Amino acid sequence: MTETKKYVRIKKAKSSDLAYSVYIGRVFTVIGENENEYILHSVNVLKEDAEVIVTENRKAAVGERVLLTAPTNTKGKYRVGDVFTVKESGETGVRVAEIEFMTLWHKEYEVIVENEEADEMKIDLNAMGYDELMAHGEAVMEAIKKRMFQEGYRSAKQAQRKLARINAEKSAQARHDEIVEQAKADVEELSSTFRPGCPSLIYPPSAFDPSRQTVEFIVNSKKRTVVVLITYVSSITKIKNVAFRGIAKAAPSDCFNVHIGRAIALRRALGLAVPDEYLNAPQPTEVRVGDVVRGKYEESYYRYEDRLSDDSYEVQIKEIAEGRYHYVEGSYDFIDSADLTIIDNSREEVGE
Repeated sequence: MTETKKYVRIKKAKSSDLAYSVYIGRVFTVIGENENEYILHSVNVLKEDAEVIVTENRKAAVGERVLLTAPTNTKGKYRVGDVFTVKESGETGVRVAEIEFMTLWHKEYEVIVENEEADEMKIDLNAMGYDELMAHGEAVMEAIKKRMFQEGYRSAKQAQRKLARINAEKSAQARHDEIVEQAKADVEELSSTFRPGCPSLIYPPSAFDPSRQTVEFIVNSKKRTVVVLITYVSSITKIKNVAFRGIAKAAPSDCFNVHIGRAIALRRALGLAVPDEYLNAPQPTEVRVGDVVRGKYEESYYRYEDRLSDDSYEVQIKEIAEGRYHYVEGSYDFIDSADLTIIDNSREEVGE
């Protein structure tokens, strides 16, 4: 028999002096109870002020309601206690009816089951006397006003945090884009105008023809490196020599960008200072077509597929459409549930 678990949602509080008055609408695990109260981890709540929710920890079927108990895949949009209706049930998770494209992994929810305690809490208004009905109505109106204030405050704070996060992400992405464009212009200018002169004492300066100087970049995306070779051909010996060499390598935690790498390598080869913004460019936050990203498998998936030594995958974005990231390799992820890290946004093959 599947083990059940009991939660309570705090519905009201007779007085703002009660400790749980600030938790109206929140869901808590019941760890015990007595005749009048449910015992929670941090506070006790009167039974008459709480709604009982009984759950089973199992895979949900289509049409069942589920209680969000351990959110890991909702990106902060939803919280413990939110209730959803299952419209699709798969091997690793369920799709819900309330939010398009939203997936809950099986470990994130518990299935709500029918229970007598919850039914007993239903209020029969017709059975109340006039005075009791009026008193109950006043309590309901007070609870509604308090709930409206709390929900409004919470919604405002959520909107504020979301806006701040969006602005921060936009600022980081915009600054990253500016640095990439700066690096492109830097490479173009230094490659065509900067002439370091003859680096060797074997040949006099008159033997060096600047027009014979070439700049060659060697890019290794797998090793996340860019090497530049500046060569020249002696007008005397006609021999091609490597005059200067520079290298740039992206840190394991950084997104590799070939344009920034070229600028760093070229400046090092020429003995020029490397601007701090090249070395500490903000990480990109916006996934775009052509990006190479690292995705993370849900634990239940890679354990089921016997992928214990490899819980992630690397793919390139082919298209972003219909709420999905479509990959060059042929697979896709839903945007709302994807856990992606941009590891290479050079995008040279798409003309950037």
